Amino acid sequence: MTDRNINIDVDKIVKHWVETSNDDFETMLTLYNSKSFGWSLFLGHISTEKLLKALYVKKFNKHAPYTHNLYRLGELIGLELTDQYSDWLDEITSFNLNARYDDYKKEFQKLCTPNYTKIRIERIKTIRKWIKEML
Repeated sequence: MTDRNINIDVDKIVKHWVETSNDDFETMLTLYNSKSFGWSLFLGHISTEKLLKALYVKKFNKHAPYTHNLYRLGELIGLELTDQYSDWLDEITSFNLNARYDDYKKEFQKLCTPNYTKIRIERIKTIRKWIKEML
């Protein structure tokens, strides 16, 4: 069995996660501006997940775990999460499921009004800034 963490280039991997996170963040804003609110929040989740994975790699010098659960990633990293940030990470994680799976998509689209989405994007911006301060 091979260890996928042998001889990894931590700086290169962190840079990749951050750069692709930033690209996804810009796409999130573009989707929001084009009124594709559900997909915008989905990309907000992805961009946040990638920053957490960058932080995990930086802290532990190994590849990030295969999970989309932002709260779980925060736990694995050892972040001190306020109740508010814990709640936000849980909610942002739900955007991944709700935007991807047809069972949830219709209800999620109804939920994603311009105001609802704007508030959640502000939370995503806040969480991303907080994570970036630790990188």
